Amino acid sequence: MRLHLVLGGARSGKSAFAESVALAASHERADLPATDQDGETARAQNGPRIYLATSRVYDDMHAERIARHRESRDSDWQLHEEPVALSEALTRLDRPDTVILVDCLTLWLTNLLLDKEDIGNHIERLEQTLPAMSAHVILVANEVGLSVAPETALGNTFRDEAGLLNQRMAAIVDRVDFIAAGLPLRLKG
Repeated sequence: MRLHLVLGGARSGKSAFAESVALAASHERADLPATDQDGETARAQNGPRIYLATSRVYDDMHAERIARHRESRDSDWQLHEEPVALSEALTRLDRPDTVILVDCLTLWLTNLLLDKEDIGNHIERLEQTLPAMSAHVILVANEVGLSVAPETALGNTFRDEAGLLNQRMAAIVDRVDFIAAGLPLRLKG
């Protein structure tokens, strides 16, 4: 399994679950053969765990939440931030011994909407990038379609686009888990 989608509602435990999956995957990646400086085959150390954050800081409350997330992760994580050019960032960070946790697709989609980016183009590029990657990639996304219908046109557009994004990602990944109350329910894989 190389591509994993973790879905859930707000504060459902999806990020904590995704981080535990990343930790386990980094230990599995340590069993992959690697080549040392002399061209000799050796066992890799635990590959890097990369936390690819898509969020922008919108207000003080959001800044505090991001700070709590950072504090909860151990120092073995490498933090990279990319609010829009996600496919390009994934390509740049791709290595066979690497585990990349993207948190989260929903905030990435928010950035695309607010920046008036071509959402379809970005999603198509992501659909092309992910299957070609050699890293283990864990994608986190909110399932927003289970809540009350939005009152605004932008809210409806966001809900619809998020639902379609989740469907498209679920179609190309190896495994999908839905998290509710901190408990995983496997949907695929």
